[in-house]
Amino acid sequence: MNIAVIGSGGREHALSWKISQSPKCDNLFIVPGNAGTSSVGTNVSLSTTDFPTIAEWALKEKIALIIVGPEEPLVKGFRDYFETRKDLAHIAIVGPGAAGAALEGSKDVSKQFMLKHGIPTARAKTIIAGNLSEGFQFLDSLQPPYVLKADGLAAGKGVIITGNLAEAKDRLRFMIEEAEFGEASRKVLIEEFLDGIELSVFVLTDGKDYIILPEAKDYKRIGDDDTGPNTGGMGAVSPVPFAPGEFLKKVEEKVVKPTVDGLKKDNIDYKGFIFIGLMNVGGEPYVIEYNVRMGDPETQVVIPRIKSDLVNLLLATAQGKLKGQSFEVRPDFATTVVMVAGGYPSGYEKGKPITGLGGKYDSEVFHAGTKVSGDDVVTNGGRVLAITSFGSSIQEAVSKSYKTIDSITWDQANFRKDIGQDLVKYNG
Repeated sequence: MNIAVIGSGGREHALSWKISQSPKCDNLFIVPGNAGTSSVGTNVSLSTTDFPTIAEWALKEKIALIIVGPEEPLVKGFRDYFETRKDLAHIAIVGPGAAGAALEGSKDVSKQFMLKHGIPTARAKTIIAGNLSEGFQFLDSLQPPYVLKADGLAAGKGVIITGNLAEAKDRLRFMIEEAEFGEASRKVLIEEFLDGIELSVFVLTDGKDYIILPEAKDYKRIGDDDTGPNTGGMGAVSPVPFAPGEFLKKVEEKVVKPTVDGLKKDNIDYKGFIFIGLMNVGGEPYVIEYNVRMGDPETQVVIPRIKSDLVNLLLATAQGKLKGQSFEVRPDFATTVVMVAGGYPSGYEKGKPITGLGGKYDSEVFHAGTKVSGDDVVTNGGRVLAITSFGSSIQEAVSKSYKTIDSITWDQANFRKDIGQDLVKYNG
């Protein structure tokens, strides 16, 4: 069959890399893709939210399966558009409609869903300009640190955590009144801080049944030892050694099952990924957030660990036939280290030629913010490459990633030097 992946980041390169290995994949297209995806399929220069143009192109190329990578086209109704047209009914889609995508598109919708369906989560209150004083009162009732979340999509950067009450109130006012994160922060969720260790669990569901993919831990802050501002993610590790089988059973019983059941009860026909951001608090799982697609850079460690044909799982998800599906997981540790542009996540320059990409490395080099310019591959975003490696231990895997990074660079390239080091104490 002909398959299309929507998106241009490291997540989409990793998905495309795996999909291209399937005997079921005749032709693979990535819309719009990057310099790396062009090595496993054909890039198509279309906007991910230009649904009519994508639809006409998909008909022309006889696309049978579409996997929507990023959240924006899902929140804006990619599936809904395709389902309104009878001539597109034969195209299978992995990704929820707008109603399901609201679990990520609105922190308030997500929180209300958790509360309604008894899913363990932190206490919270939603604030808009009209009830700012109630926000201040709620902050007064909490113990530090204080957590503020922009309600809408903010590219992984709309979360503020501070230990200072006065600063929390100032930031709340600034987020709402000065639109610090644009329209995304016209509404803000104040949340009780959960003291634990963060991880992510990934689920594929066809709306009735589900399978749980390998879990991962990512590193959100720009600097070593988790310092500096939040980014879209600076690295990831899978499996997660502080999440043993007993804990993951609790996640399935207390989080995954009630989430899928809640979607059914709310009549949300959900076919796609659910990325559950969790906190392990004393051995108990609490949900921090839902995302309605795979994570980036978590995809770059989760998907390579799947030994089975991914297309079988994706097609079964899209067709509502996930029941009875199984898959095999590679037991080794996978680590990825993200190389970013100098200045990221604030101001940074694009168009820097990247050297060293042609080498033979004991790693997979997944492209995120890259493009081809003349004879060069150049930087085209904040997060540029994700270097993924395997090992029998975290230390072995991450050492391979850093060895590869030693040979790849561009002007002002930056990366964290401590990915996985906090986990070595659990499993070296």
